[in-house]
Amino acid sequence: VPVKEAIEPRYRVGDGPVFPGVTGKLMQAGDGVTHALKDMSVLVVGQHWGGFQDGLIDMSGEGAKYTYYSQLKNVVLVADTDEEFEWHEQQKKNHALRWAGMRLAEYIGAVTKGLKSDEVETYELEPITKRSEAVNKLPSVVFVLQPQSQMEDSGYNDLNYGWDCNLMLPTFMHPNEVLDGAMISGSFMPCSSKWSTYDFQNFPMIKRLYEEHGKTINFLGIIMSNLNVALEQKERAALFVAQMAKSLGADSAVVAEEGYGNPDADFTACYVALEDAGIKTVGLTNECTGRDGASQPLVSMDEKCDAIVSAGNVSTLIELPPMKTVLGELEALARDGLSGGWSNDEILGASVKPDGSIIMENNAMFCGDQVVGWSTKTMVEF
Repeated sequence: VPVKEAIEPRYRVGDGPVFPGVTGKLMQAGDGVTHALKDMSVLVVGQHWGGFQDGLIDMSGEGAKYTYYSQLKNVVLVADTDEEFEWHEQQKKNHALRWAGMRLAEYIGAVTKGLKSDEVETYELEPITKRSEAVNKLPSVVFVLQPQSQMEDSGYNDLNYGWDCNLMLPTFMHPNEVLDGAMISGSFMPCSSKWSTYDFQNFPMIKRLYEEHGKTINFLGIIMSNLNVALEQKERAALFVAQMAKSLGADSAVVAEEGYGNPDADFTACYVALEDAGIKTVGLTNECTGRDGASQPLVSMDEKCDAIVSAGNVSTLIELPPMKTVLGELEALARDGLSGGWSNDEILGASVKPDGSIIMENNAMFCGDQVVGWSTKTMVEF
């Protein structure tokens, strides 16, 4: 803590960067061969300074079950930068640290140059108009992603080939592009809602749709949308998504949003637009129902949104015992405005106790909601 980013170390066989348009030249992602060091990540952690968008990972205690990254062998880059203008900002771009993490992941991944892979995963998806009759008879499914793009100022939002997603209209993408470095995580979202770059590189829902392709579904591909703030931008994105899905011939759609609150309006608008276009839709999102679980789960709701998979409540309270070893600075959770931490609460006190124990909201658990498909959470009956 404060954890800012996670990246899987990779090496692109041949010429080119792992993250086109970000760590090197623009080129097509999703083709050719990429080496990946599996079951590990590069974690970027602030040495002292955290912010709203940063989180915590419990590697061995009670909190390990709340985040996928407790399972991995993590190479941890712990550092602060000379970006003094950001030290005391609650909302940080974390540019230097995030880019350092990507370059370190490329550097580590390069050790695989010339090596033979222990295991090979192949992802191939035929052009939509070139598919067999048997595949075309299956229900066609499109996966709609809504990455974080709320900030008008540059440097905070998710990137698509280095392009700020706030400036992007919904666009059709090959799933391999997402898995192969086209998408870069931003630095804005409350941390449990965040999709890290590692999440984009290993998106479980995309891989599951690949598994079902040609068996139970005809996987058409990805519609990459956004989560902008202005109402007109939300409506425009929903129109584009529905038109695109209908033109592609989608029978069904899955919509996943990165975040909650204001983005719920985009999520609901997109869901309703797809249903109005005759496309059966399922939603993937978290909930913000308050610490008692009794509040309305989404800011914007509609009766047509009747098939939503919940990834849990961001406001759930988590209590963690002290740890002997802390990478980073524990006090950042309480001091620096992390989305699930606080310096004082009239009932609960500070998030960080004198003995090093913690009370926090799930909001601060790094990528804890796991909307991308890692989640193992189940429902609780009251």
